[in-house]
Amino acid sequence: MKISEIKNHLSGLNQIAFELPDGSLVPSHFHVTEVGQINKHFIDCGGTVRNEEVANFQLWEANDYDHRLHPEKLVHIIELSEKILGLKDLEIEVEYQGSTIGKYGLDFNGTNFLLTTKQTACLASDKCGIPAEKPKIKLSEVQTAGACTPGGGCC
Repeated sequence: MKISEIKNHLSGLNQIAFELPDGSLVPSHFHVTEVGQINKHFIDCGGTVRNEEVANFQLWEANDYDHRLHPEKLVHIIELSEKILGLKDLEIEVEYQGSTIGKYGLDFNGTNFLLTTKQTACLASDKCGIPAEKPKIKLSEVQTAGACTPGGGCC
């Protein structure tokens, strides 16, 4: 989800809820402690120099049960980040503290913002010798039409 999309979704909400991949909700007394832009300049294992940019939201649970972040307040924080930081309309990555800081993608199901899992991957698999994964097939689904049968005379 991009910055423009979250602002659009927030405009139609009365409250904000973030849902973790296991279906549980981030406690409603969370705070968005950071909105920013992360620039990652790196070289992959195949020697290709790469640049990635994402918008970053950091969610934090506080022991402050009396305050809730309302949609219009989060829109204000985002717009301030766009103005002051020059935040672009980038894909959003969300950081949330579990047993360690987790990084999530972001989606929306019409009610909740969904923290989606992210995976690592080799970006240069064609250069570093990792074989392509063989497709897995079920033998019960293999087509046998036209195959040799006992007594069929094909052998």
